[in-house]
Amino acid sequence: MEPPSNRTWFLRKHDDGSVFGPLSFEQLAIWASTAQVAPHDSLSIDQQSWIKAPMLPQLGMDWVVEVTSEHYYGPTTLGAIQEFVRLGEINEETFIINTCNGTRCQLQEIPALLVEIPSVRTIEEFAETETPGEPAASGISIRLQQRIRDLEETLREERRALTEAEQRYAELDGKYQELAQREPT
Repeated sequence: MEPPSNRTWFLRKHDDGSVFGPLSFEQLAIWASTAQVAPHDSLSIDQQSWIKAPMLPQLGMDWVVEVTSEHYYGPTTLGAIQEFVRLGEINEETFIINTCNGTRCQLQEIPALLVEIPSVRTIEEFAETETPGEPAASGISIRLQQRIRDLEETLREERRALTEAEQRYAELDGKYQELAQREPT
């Protein structure tokens, strides 16, 4: 089997189905390291068979960002994590998990991730020489907005349940008081 670096690739964005390519593996790897390849995006060499981007080990999408204790983003690359730091979507206290060995640490424990490392060839240079278009960078903020909506909905449901429980308590307390008054002392 031919190594991924010797093949041309196509990237299909999960969000809108747009396809980019043909791409060199080098360009695909740079896009993955700049958060332009999201965990649900698909890759193909023939536009017939598609795999999820993290399934191509050579991209290094081996990291999961713990956005909240219940919400995770990834797998993604260390470069994408640097991009999320640069955009202010995560900070040095954010936890990340290596999916290869299961280690969990805060970004501050890996200082190199908090310093932006320039690429050898930028995406703009690739866009000028190889393809006219490029995918937009993926962001965690969309997922945070969905998480906020989910939490707001959960809060509404909990408030409704609390109101029902208070009403039921009032009914039961009323019955208790009624029965207590009937009892001879």
